[in-house]
Amino acid sequence: MTLLTAHRILIGAAIAFFAFYALWEYAGARGTGGGPGGMARGTASLLAAGGLGVYFLTLRSRGGPGA
Repeated sequence: MTLLTAHRILIGAAIAFFAFYALWEYAGARGTGGGPGGMARGTASLLAAGGLGVYFLTLRSRGGPGA
């Protein structure tokens, strides 16, 4: 496994975590009265997931060994 492959795996896991956390915060803000703080954390998490997603796409264009 190359370092770039490991980096892609970790970035993908971070994207999944941020997306899950955003859904968690949005559900909490609706159900238990998390209020505007929960919505703000969910939005920040979605923005982080989007930023990492853009970064992940730039990694896809870079080839590994022999590319």
